[in-house]
Amino acid sequence: MREGEGRHEPNGGQGGPFHEVKDVKLRRENIVTALALIVIAATIPFAIMDTIETGRVYLFSREFLEELPQRFTGPGRLRFILQPVLAILLGMRGGLADARAGNPPYLFGLIFHAGRRRELMQSGVAAISTLLAMGIILDVVFQWVLYRSVHPGAALVVGPILICIPYSVSRALTNRLARLLGKKPAPPSTK
Repeated sequence: MREGEGRHEPNGGQGGPFHEVKDVKLRRENIVTALALIVIAATIPFAIMDTIETGRVYLFSREFLEELPQRFTGPGRLRFILQPVLAILLGMRGGLADARAGNPPYLFGLIFHAGRRRELMQSGVAAISTLLAMGIILDVVFQWVLYRSVHPGAALVVGPILICIPYSVSRALTNRLARLLGKKPAPPSTK
């Protein structure tokens, strides 16, 4: 059989814009992230209508600041404990891995090590992507339950704040602490 005979080639073997997709796997991370994007995309038209009707952007309004304390009470208050705790645990796991690999503390590395910034950001996003997407989805659900309206800008701010700050700080502190506790005193010199 000659090359190209008897096989199906996408786009008739022409190359073109259609590339063969290999090993696409549905993973929990992909599904949750896609769901978060769909939820945000579905709520944007309602946010635009609200902005047109009221003449204000909810996220930058007095109403947002007045409703913020309501988020800490009622049906959604457990997530203000659960999400940061999970982010802290993931940060601790990442900090221990950083310490074993000899990486700088997470925040320090992000700020001062330009050559490693991309790698650190990718590892951080990989560690918290599902939790971050769940935070956004939960914020949208609780907005609907509490206020009977949804503001995607608030969901994109509140959910990530509950996750990114605790994750970054705990990853950096765990790395620093693991390095301090992991250092063993040098043996006394024989001179």
